This record gives sequence, C-alpha cells and structure tokens, in this order.
Amino acid sequence: MAEQIITPEGRRIACRMRDGAGPAVMFLGGFRSDMEGTKALWLDDWARAQGRTFVRFDYSGHGASGGEFTEGCIGDWAADAAAVLALVNGPVVLVGSSMGGWIALLLAKGAPPGRVAGLVTIAAAPDFTEDSMWAGFDAGTRARLMAGGRVEVASDYGAPYVITRRLIEDGRARLVLRDALELPFPVRMLQGTADRDVDQAVALRLLAHATGPDIRLTLVKGADHRFSSPACLDLIGQAMAEVSG
Repeated sequence: MAEQIITPEGRRIACRMRDGAGPAVMFLGGFRSDMEGTKALWLDDWARAQGRTFVRFDYSGHGASGGEFTEGCIGDWAADAAAVLALVNGPVVLVGSSMGGWIALLLAKGAPPGRVAGLVTIAAAPDFTEDSMWAGFDAGTRARLMAGGRVEVASDYGAPYVITRRLIEDGRARLVLRDALELPFPVRMLQGTADRDVDQAVALRLLAHATGPDIRLTLVKGADHRFSSPACLDLIGQAMAEVSG
C-alpha cells in the first residue's frame, strides 16, 4: 500500500519509497498518469536491482492521491513533487515523463547546488499548456475557456480532457523555455519520432535552449509517446547509468 503524506498546502499525496544507496531516483509521471504505469514500475525494478533509493508518487488529483484532477495545475503538481522530494536525503536523479519532464525542470531550477545529480526526460513536455494547448485552441475555444473557466478537448486515451482556465494561466507563469535554463548536471533526453502528443521539435527546442556541460538528446525512430517498448525501456536504463556516474 502506498504511503500517504500531507503537503504543506494540505493536499494528500500517495507515494512509494524504498531506501537504498544514492543517488536516489525519483520518477515524475505525466498528465493524468499515475505511479503504476509501465515506466514507473520498470524503473522501480531497475532501482531495486541497482540497490538504489527509489520514490514514485501520484500528483494530487491523480491515481491514489486525494483531490480532483480538474482543480489542479502545474504549480500545484510541482509543489506536490517538491513535498515528495523533501522526503529524500542527498542527491537525486530526476526522471520526468511527458509533463513530468516539465515538473522535473521546475524542481531542478529551484534546487540548491548538488541536490540534483542528474536528469532523464522521456518525451518531455515543457510549457505544453501554452505551446500546445493554448496555441492549438481556435478563437472560439479560447473565448469559451476564458468565459466559462473550462473546456473539453478530445483525448487519444479515453474520455475527453477537461482543460481549465486556471491550468492555462498557472502554466503561463511557470514556463521554462523563455528564460535561462541552466542544467549543471548530466542530462539525457529521450524522444520518439512517432510521438503524436509531443512532437520531436519540442525536444530539439529544449536541447537548444538549455545550457549545461553534459546534455544529450536521443531520438528513437518509430517510438511513440508511451516510450515503453522493451527497446525503449533499455534506453531508459542506459540513460540512468550515464547520469548516475
């Protein structure tokens, strides 16, 4: 059973943590995903085999955590991640999938020197509320969102997504591709060329924008957004080994 913590903001967050050697590994999932997904469980097994501390969790409104998804926003989910990170001692390797890549970048920007030992992103989606959602809305959808506070958009993963005005406006205050983004630790970015949710142009933009001594991008021809085939999971393991020293 997942441990339950209460964040400083009063939200109830479900997380699973196993102690081991460092640097610890922390997995940050995507938009409307949870900590029981293929990549999270695979990384849990990888960390166990390596004897490493590992932590995974559900943002508020996701999975086993409390709250309603439609009440959340990037700032809330970043604060949830920060509360979980506070449970972990010493340097941490952050692994961010899709939206989790954006959250990981926000954590890295706010972390003291040496706290983040490395970063692995998987189909990272920084600034997606602005550059994908808002930019993709037509004038009528934007007007309905601003007037009514929410709109529904189609999803390839089941029921339509409810997108709120708060999600858009809060995301706009937390963009990471507009200002300097210094990543002074090893970074490995993984991206599939057949990703229908996050275009490879996003990965190339992040690579061009970020600065740091050791940043590499791997494009995998034919890989989709899930990035969960055996070959893709092996690449995640390779990236983990590279950033862990």
